[in-house]
Formats: sequence, structure tokens, C-alpha cells
Amino acid sequence: MNRKTFLILLVLLLVLGGAGLALFWQELGVWRSAGSKIGSKPFEKLAVSQVAQIRLFDGANEATLALKDGRWVVRQRGDYSANVQEIGDLLVKLPDWKVVQTENVGASLLPRLNLIAPAGSAKADAKADAKADAKAETKTETKAEAKAEGVGTQLELADKSGTVLGSILLGKIVVKKEPSPLPIQQETPVGRYVLSQGAQPVLVMSDALKNASAKPEAWLAKDFFKADRIKSLTVSGEGAAWKIARKEEYDPWKFAEGPGELDPGKAVAAVNALNALTFTDVATDVKPESLDKPRTFVADTYDNLVYTIKVAPKPGSGDYYLTVGLSGEPPRTRTPEANEKAADKERLDKQFEDALKKLDDRIKLEKSLGGWVYVVSAKTLEPLLKPRAELVVAAQKK
Repeated sequence: MNRKTFLILLVLLLVLGGAGLALFWQELGVWRSAGSKIGSKPFEKLAVSQVAQIRLFDGANEATLALKDGRWVVRQRGDYSANVQEIGDLLVKLPDWKVVQTENVGASLLPRLNLIAPAGSAKADAKADAKADAKAETKTETKAEAKAEGVGTQLELADKSGTVLGSILLGKIVVKKEPSPLPIQQETPVGRYVLSQGAQPVLVMSDALKNASAKPEAWLAKDFFKADRIKSLTVSGEGAAWKIARKEEYDPWKFAEGPGELDPGKAVAAVNALNALTFTDVATDVKPESLDKPRTFVADTYDNLVYTIKVAPKPGSGDYYLTVGLSGEPPRTRTPEANEKAADKERLDKQFEDALKKLDDRIKLEKSLGGWVYVVSAKTLEPLLKPRAELVVAAQKK
């Protein structure tokens, strides 16, 4: 083969290769471009202070966050308090949310990027009456629908009159794979595919907004009661009846009645569980008085507070319904310590006043939890659900 023939074949190979590559990209329907929109901010002019409603909808779930009487609430959860930190984080990020890449994507590839608009999102009436919304959106305890494959999450922001201030379709999160010594490769969210007003091109944004979920339970304020400094714990109800107590705060726990030696580890686990309970959701269609054969826990504390907690299995799941009530009043004056020096009085009085203020703030929150029914994982309740026989040391040695 002479030099001329070789060069002709090389040119033909390059042409055919280029044509094949062009057909490959055409078949995928993707052309990447450094368009003029790179660096732009879709929500740059958003007046954050005017946002009074945030709606996220993915066709299977819907979360409507609204300002009501000066506080953020979750409409689908009976106007339960929303997580203001998460909402604030979202609203702070949006004005600086930048386009880092643009892509013209064929319609056939939009499902791969989760950029199919959810049915009904374009017909959303942001001006609907708040009362009608609350009534319609309180249907919470039905089985969660499966999100359709390829459907994105519509994000809409509105002011107090219902006028839409901004809207965007959130798609698949862009992740960066990080090197790791573990067999499972670590992935870090670095951006997100979006469609602005449903129009091309597809934008890749600078932040993943990974907490922008359409599930209402994801936006609930998760502040919960913390029953600490417990003096006695009484359990009653079907399948369990026992009471443990201690005289002084750092004394070992003992059975208040009945035979057997109390396992100290299990006693501590049960008491600590009441100081670390969390909930996953709020059940707005269940009344506190309707719990079926609840188990009752009464925790009497050294702060003169009494917590009454009732739990009952949630039908069709491994979770439990839970209610909590709080009564009592903490001491308003400090009892001087034995042999207390005058020089220490001012410092100890200040510590007492500071602790009392924090306790009063906590009591205010915890009393507001009464009347709601919470969904709690069985795992978090496990130490409290043991029958008396499993708390006895002798029972472990068999």
C-alpha cells in the first residue's frame, strides 16, 4: 500500500467515524452546548420575603407548605408545624441557584432524567381558597402511591394572594463519584437536572436541592418531647405491667413491686428511650381516643412533670401510633445545697434561673404536642415494649 492510498483510507475512516459518532448522538437525542444561559440564575429576582406558599408535587405525593398566622405549616398534615430550617435553607439557596450546564435533550431521554411533568401540575390552582385546600389535602393516611417512572417534582412558589412567583421542574440529581477504599463507591450530590417552565433546553443547576421532597412528612418540624430526669416509670396495658423507680437521681433502678432482680441495662435502655424518641409522620385521620388497646407509659420526673404516653400498633405496618400528654409544674425556687457558701449562692441562683427558662420553653413546646397522633418506629420503642419477665436478670440466664 503506497502513501497516497493510505492517506485516502485514513480520510475515509475519519469521515465514516465522524458520521457514525454524529448518528450515535442523534439517536440518543443529546447535544451538549455551552449556551448563553450558563451562569444565569432562574430565581435571581425572587422576592423571598413575599413567598407565602411552597408546593412540591410529583404525581404521587404533594407537599404544600404555607405561612399561617406567622408560622410555616404543612397543609397535608392538618397544618402541623413545618421545619422552618429546611424551608429557610431552600429559600436562601434559590436566588443564587446557577445554571452550570445546558443540554438539548430529545423527548425520549427526558424520562431518564426524571423530567416528565407530573399530571395536573400545570393545572394547579395556586389561588384556591386556603380552607378548601386544607380540607382536600388532609387525606394523609392512604397507602402511598408509587411515583411514576421518569416523573419529576414540580416546585411552585406563591405569595399570600396565591400568585405564582416562580415554578420549575426538578429532575434527577447529578452525583459525583468519589474514590473510596470501600467496595461501595461513594456518591456526592453536586447538581440537578431541571426544566424551566417545561421548555428546552435542560438545565443542570449548581445545587442538588436534595431535600426538596414532595412527601409531606419530610417537611414536618421534628421537635419532640424529651422525658428526662425520670424518677419512676410505670407501664400498663395489654402484654405488659411493671413499674421501676429510684429514690435519688443517680441511684440504681429497682422494681417498685413484685419479685425478681431488675436488669440495670434494660432499665436504663427503657428510660433512655423516652428521652430519645423520634417520629416519622403525623396521623391526622386518627383521634387520640381511638387508639386500639393502647399500652400506657407514665413517667414521673424530678422536675415535678408527669408524661403520659400511649402507644398502639399501626394496622398494616410495623410502626406504632403514639400520643403524649404533659402535666405538672417545675419548682420555681431553688433549694440551697447542704453547707452552701454565700459566695456560691449568686452563681447557683443564676444557673437555676437559666435552666428553668430552658425548661419552661421545652414545656411550652411539649404541651403543644398533645392532641396529635404520631407515627413512631417500633425499633425506637423496643426497650419500652418488653414484658416484665424480660426485665428480670434471672430470665436472661435461662
